[in-house]
Amino acid sequence: MANRSLKIVPVILSGGSGTRLWPVSTPAHPKQLLPLTADETMLQLTIKRIEGFSTAPLAPPIVVANAAHASLIEEQITLAGVKDYLILLEPFGRNTAPAIALAALETPASNAMLVMPSDHTIADLPSFHTAIARALPLVAKGWFVTFGITPDAPETGYGYIKMGETCGDMIHEVVRFVEKPNADRAAEMLAEGNHAWNAGIFMFRADAYLAALERHQPDMLAAVKASLEGAERNGLHIAPDPQAFAACPSDSVDYAIMEREARVACVPVNMGWSDVGSWDSLHSVSARDTDNNAVRGEALLLGAQNCLVNSDGPRVTLVDVDDLIVVVSQGEVMILRRGESQKVRKVTEALKAAVSVTLA
Repeated sequence: MANRSLKIVPVILSGGSGTRLWPVSTPAHPKQLLPLTADETMLQLTIKRIEGFSTAPLAPPIVVANAAHASLIEEQITLAGVKDYLILLEPFGRNTAPAIALAALETPASNAMLVMPSDHTIADLPSFHTAIARALPLVAKGWFVTFGITPDAPETGYGYIKMGETCGDMIHEVVRFVEKPNADRAAEMLAEGNHAWNAGIFMFRADAYLAALERHQPDMLAAVKASLEGAERNGLHIAPDPQAFAACPSDSVDYAIMEREARVACVPVNMGWSDVGSWDSLHSVSARDTDNNAVRGEALLLGAQNCLVNSDGPRVTLVDVDDLIVVVSQGEVMILRRGESQKVRKVTEALKAAVSVTLA
């Protein structure tokens, strides 16, 4: 049984720019602040994701976000019906390890931090809650736990976790974290069966995380502490000192902590997870008609199959075409083939280059 005195603090990371879903998602309005998969935004879905969890008491959530999104985030949290929360406003991004450090320093030492990206979807919340309950006994003992997604395909877009011996109820010690593989290696790991996708969802005690920072990243911890000592505190908002935060090294929690610690475990779980990292993945998690078309906005589809249409105004008409992604947003129109949505990166890079040439 989990320790009932161990409170869980949901820590929601909302600092991403979400450019892979351009032109709908932009740095000013990244995907986590948009209603891409439901009537609620992805941030709102995330902040309500642990509602109803009863194995351990819950503390108010902490959202770590870009300072430029402060008003949008506060508005969305309020609309979600959450009244008690804290927003930590980063003056600029320094990756996930410093963001989590900010939250850890604002969390009671013995509380468990459940770290969740704000731009993922989870369809099966009961399975997620069960996985959290399984992790709690180890977390209470100071372990670092990651939630690994049971793979169903040789996906090359995710990092993997190799799992070893069991160390709890359907929990395995982590042997190593694996970088995004090529297709052959991904197929090998799927066949081996002891690997999970790295979802970037973690749980550990606040004091364990800070102690690990002291061991492995003392400069990072010192900079984050200094930024909070000089922070501007205004109600539910905390704005770390920009000058102190600028001195903080940038690194992910995976590299900075998880890969360096000895007591790291993985809870494999099949919970209908997606990082919604592309238009193709959005198609896969969206409601679709009998012709496998996913539509958001005004559209007329005649003989079209396997398409995604997302329009913020003008009606899109597709006639006798297959496997297209059509996005109309903020005066921009983008059309590409399904299966090639990673090429959106080329578009955003070309647009940045065009802006640089114009400014020069």
